Amino acid sequence: MSETTLENLDEALANAKREEKAADANPASTASAAADAPEEASVLVEPQIDDLGRSYATGKRKDAVARVWIKPGTGKITVNGKDETIYFPRPVSRMVMRQPLVAAGRDGQFDVVATVRGGGLSGQAGAVRHGLSKALTYYEPALRAVLKKEGFLTRDSRVVERKKYGRAKARRSFQFSKR
Repeated sequence: MSETTLENLDEALANAKREEKAADANPASTASAAADAPEEASVLVEPQIDDLGRSYATGKRKDAVARVWIKPGTGKITVNGKDETIYFPRPVSRMVMRQPLVAAGRDGQFDVVATVRGGGLSGQAGAVRHGLSKALTYYEPALRAVLKKEGFLTRDSRVVERKKYGRAKARRSFQFSKR
């Protein structure tokens, strides 16, 4: 390369650095560009609805995995072919499962069908909640902000700690006898 092209490159780099500093010093000019970008992104997100008018998502909690389908309806919730009151006899489990619908203001507007495997009733209720939250965002993307703020879209990664050898449980030691 000749010296003139190297000088041109140096000048171009210097100009680019000046423009970056100017943009950092004056955020108002870049704010309008940043404001346009999220609108375009939100427009591009479209509902994921199948031919039967349903949205599908999977949810997980502890060892439980839930497959959840939602569609507009009367608010009937079916878990593994049974009514929610029969499958989850404890009111707390039903409340946990319904939290996304209540937070989004859509309680009684969707029929929910879920199949759950693994874990106990508490983990299964949490798995249905996670799957229901994801299905709601697929059906109605505008609800994502509300559900994300409440923490319903985040997978709860807490699982049972493994048992260690030389101990009674994960952390409990065997009984110690001084004599």
